[in-house]
Amino acid sequence: MIELHLSVQYATPVPELSRQQVRAWVVRALNIAYEQDEHEFESAELNLRFVDSDEALALNRTYRDKDYAPNVLSFEYGVDPLGTIRGDIVICWSVLQNEAIEQGKSAKDHAAHLVIHGTLHTLGYDHLDDKQAEHMEALEIAILQQMKIANPYM
Repeated sequence: MIELHLSVQYATPVPELSRQQVRAWVVRALNIAYEQDEHEFESAELNLRFVDSDEALALNRTYRDKDYAPNVLSFEYGVDPLGTIRGDIVICWSVLQNEAIEQGKSAKDHAAHLVIHGTLHTLGYDHLDDKQAEHMEALEIAILQQMKIANPYM
């Protein structure tokens, strides 16, 4: 089991999701990823922040040169000499809610997916090519399936 230091911040109200719920999703993603793949870390320090579309847009412009509010942004900082991996995850609650409605799923299920997706990015997973995307998506699907949440890519 990975030691986790997690800060969950609510820059916008998200009454549907408690810190404990979000933490449980992050822990599950960390542990399953650690079990399935080789990793160089022993502990994790992550910040997860729920934001409004203005903050998400500003961050996306500043750090990605993109002019829209994304559903999730992840920042991976790597592993320090003590074996602690660090990263930040930013989730835009209004975009998440709109996507959930469009996709016919609950906001909570979509939030679980985006938290897991963001967590995997902080661990170094990516989807820049087909092989990486298939591996990352398969891991997300497996984690969500354990939580009885449908495959988000169907």
